Amino acid sequence: MEYTSDRLSTAPMLDWSDRHCRIFWRLLTRRTMLYTEMVSTGAILHGREDFLAFREEELPLTLQLGGSSPEELALCCRRASEQGYSAINLNLGCPSDRVQNGGFGAALMLDIPLATECFRAMAAASSVPVTVKCRIGVDHQDSYEFLRGFVETLRSAGCRHFIIHARKAWLSGLSPKENREIPPLDYQRVYRIKEEFPDLFITINGGIRDLDETLNHLSNTDGVMLGRAAYQNPFLLHQADSRIFGEQSDPVSDRDQVVDLLLPYAREITSQGIKLSALTRHILDLYTGIPGARIFRRILSQEATRKDASADLLLKARDAVHESIRRAEAGLPDREG
Repeated sequence: MEYTSDRLSTAPMLDWSDRHCRIFWRLLTRRTMLYTEMVSTGAILHGREDFLAFREEELPLTLQLGGSSPEELALCCRRASEQGYSAINLNLGCPSDRVQNGGFGAALMLDIPLATECFRAMAAASSVPVTVKCRIGVDHQDSYEFLRGFVETLRSAGCRHFIIHARKAWLSGLSPKENREIPPLDYQRVYRIKEEFPDLFITINGGIRDLDETLNHLSNTDGVMLGRAAYQNPFLLHQADSRIFGEQSDPVSDRDQVVDLLLPYAREITSQGIKLSALTRHILDLYTGIPGARIFRRILSQEATRKDASADLLLKARDAVHESIRRAEAGLPDREG
């Protein structure tokens, strides 16, 4: 299996990378592999909502699963692969208390036999690739030898693609947010794994800020996963297809075009009774770095939650950006100030 779309991917981010966000991102890049939020096996098997639903335009798309029961993970994999996902990923990196209480995420890295059993069951049940996302270590198990042994064991079980967050996880004392910031990054450890296991597809994750850094990492790894950078400055993705995948052109050339392309989807969801803010909360930073970015964010933040907010609010916010640009070019103070 060639992981061509995994040369660049967006991270599975709880409360962020939902279906509305993925529709937005897909307008910016056709080639990048998108990930769902982490979905637990319990939610899929016992929840009232269809947690496996997605739209065809989101593809290529990887489902991230959280769980520690090989049988339940296998059942979810079977359903997901039949549904048409591009790949399925096992979460072995999340350090949150809720995930720990479920016995999965980063805590499962400390039980390598069970993690291996989970992977084997998933791979046997799935018709699409099954991958693993992990940390470089957990608590005091943070030596290179620990990571190497973990990778070697899962490799022997058939795993061929590892997404490695280049920070270790602390299971107590740090919040999930702090676990993304406080443990120091160690990119060299991920590079070393790639050197020792050249047959594996190794994706690096953690603290990568833009496409320039992405290209630097790609000289040492097979893939790069962007998390907060893709969310907090989403327009950086608009050149991913040409710069990362070598396409001759990119889907969009400017931010205004993105707004135009979002309008049909915004009209669709509001006609279904979904608040406009379900979409607009993901695009607040579309104009980051442009005069008027603050007013774009303010208009959407304050007005999109109203029950009567329509897709036309996107045009109002965009027009406000253009007014700010005109004022800046004329040497006039921004109305926000």
